[in-house]
Amino acid sequence: MRLSVQDAAKALNVSTKTIYRWLGEGRLPGYRVNKQYRFDRAELIEWAQAHRLTAPAHVDLVVSRPEDPLPRFDAALEGGGIHYRLGGETRDAVLRGAAPALRLVEEHDQLAQALIAREDLAPTAIGGGFAVPHLRNPLRIEIRRATVSLCYLDHPVDWAATDGAPVSILLLVVGPTVRSILRLHIETLFALADPAFRTAVLEHHPRDAILKEARRLAASFHRPSGGAE
Repeated sequence: MRLSVQDAAKALNVSTKTIYRWLGEGRLPGYRVNKQYRFDRAELIEWAQAHRLTAPAHVDLVVSRPEDPLPRFDAALEGGGIHYRLGGETRDAVLRGAAPALRLVEEHDQLAQALIAREDLAPTAIGGGFAVPHLRNPLRIEIRRATVSLCYLDHPVDWAATDGAPVSILLLVVGPTVRSILRLHIETLFALADPAFRTAVLEHHPRDAILKEARRLAASFHRPSGGAE
């Protein structure tokens, strides 16, 4: 979870001036995102404990704004868009090209590196020519909304799939929180198991036809309390 300078100051019971001073001295773990500092909640807790700083009992290390509701699968797909002829000779090259092409974030290099790191941990190819790349931890990237991007590759690429088939279609999932990523990742896998949606994607049906299938599926998904309707 990302924290702002104000969130960090409130949590550590110090002034924002002190936070900036600690940052300038290299003492406090922080990251520059769009010219603003952001803090990883877990790292800030560890740092405070290591320096014997205790947050007041009434303050929790959480972002001051409430978490955005989860988008429906169809809305996430419409927001992420459908992209054709995505280039790249290798898995990593495809992901490096996808980061700026999808125009989801300004930190293209960071997004690509995070997606590649996730693939290094375990390939996201699911067989049948599909892969579902997604972020493991979005904390260091400023992502404004959760999306699913359907990408058709310029040519098939080896993705270390268990069935040995090269990947030619990606459904790339990103989001501002682990919760949003996991939810959309699960719904994407369910969607690809649906014959009508899978056929529409495989046969390159028109955008409106694919989104129609996505809306049908989204209406059938059970959403947790607080999810967007």
